[in-house]
Amino acid sequence: MNLKLISTEKAVMKIEAENVLTFEMNKDKTKREIKKESEEILGIKVDKIRTVIKGNKKIAYLKLNKNHLAIDVATKLGVM
Repeated sequence: MNLKLISTEKAVMKIEAENVLTFEMNKDKTKREIKKESEEILGIKVDKIRTVIKGNKKIAYLKLNKNHLAIDVATKLGVM
């Protein structure tokens, strides 16, 4: 898995307020690849993906389906 969950204060606020997970990855991944990989590995349903390229990395914001809570996923991954 090439996704690295970001656990900054801003990312944690997005988890709690907007049901959004923030990941860092290589910038060569497409949104479709990110969605497929995150849904298969984490067992979640992604509604929307926004990406930002910063330097040599890509930051992806995954808006989860209302049936899957981002805080539960973050807790399972040990971020919260």
